[in-house]
Amino acid sequence: MPINSCIAIDAMGGDEGLSVMLAGVAHARQRFDTLRFLLVGDESAIRAELQRYPLLADCTEIVHAPDIVTASEKPSQALRRAKTTSMGIAIDLVKQGRAGVAVSSGNTGALMAMAKIALRTLPGIDRPALAALMPTLGKNDVVMLDLGANTECDASNLVQFAVMGAAYARTTFDLAAPRVALLNIGTEDMKGTDSIRDAAAMLKAATHLPMVFSGFVEGNRLSQGDLDVIVCDGFTGNIALKTAEGTAKFVGDLLKRAFRSSFRSKVGFLISRPATQLLRDHLDPNNHNGGVFLGLNGLVVKSHGSANAIGVAHAIEVAAKMLRDDLTRRISDDLRNVEDKAA
Repeated sequence: MPINSCIAIDAMGGDEGLSVMLAGVAHARQRFDTLRFLLVGDESAIRAELQRYPLLADCTEIVHAPDIVTASEKPSQALRRAKTTSMGIAIDLVKQGRAGVAVSSGNTGALMAMAKIALRTLPGIDRPALAALMPTLGKNDVVMLDLGANTECDASNLVQFAVMGAAYARTTFDLAAPRVALLNIGTEDMKGTDSIRDAAAMLKAATHLPMVFSGFVEGNRLSQGDLDVIVCDGFTGNIALKTAEGTAKFVGDLLKRAFRSSFRSKVGFLISRPATQLLRDHLDPNNHNGGVFLGLNGLVVKSHGSANAIGVAHAIEVAAKMLRDDLTRRISDDLRNVEDKAA
């Protein structure tokens, strides 16, 4: 594997810290035995934890970072310490070309700010967006963006998000023209904010874009499986994501309570266990972990701060697929194509 295809891991980020991050790296290595990693963080702590994972001995290199970015730290404060934190150094390794992608479970705002300053945005992109795959009832997941990077967006931002999301969907799902919709409070043309309505008008007029614009979608249809990309501002998207995750946990807890309510229910659980396990796996956020900052001149993947080892491994898998599919180049090509046809 070429050196610039190594994955830089912010080993100190996330709620659980080093132990979960390295356990996730080990899980990912078991699934993809060609992966190599640059582990960024406290060298002595990483070296001690690595003793638990002999399979990582030949595929990892430690890059010392004396500081960490805390969950409560403001992006402006984190930026001032970027050169000494595990998060900042991991991103800088991508900038240097020593890694092809950085993965962090740390502070989202700080990660976004550091990545944008270090890597810069692609030509034609004003703001990067955080995108992730969400489970649906259909054949494929759905790409949703923005999930928290930009709390306020104008129409132009939303159109750029649509272009980037469509490129992500075409790469991930092997689609010629992904179905794209704007998240809104209704499907009628007059519904929504000025920015959403203006973005819809722009997308309807841009028939040269490599996508099918499907209008507006309401929040109760996010998981139907009849769309490939759902676009919104980061404020709305983050609320939608957290609501979906909370609902999934609520359903899982209700099932657990119901199956424990009586002896007959417990017997029913044993009979239906394979089906309920499939449901739990489908709803578990750890099995869908890994958001991608789209629009940067380099790849950065955001893992949930509360992700367990399986979740971290899924985020690393997303990173590996983005490298394999050369996502940055594909987005850049799409943006250039849009600009050429619009000229």
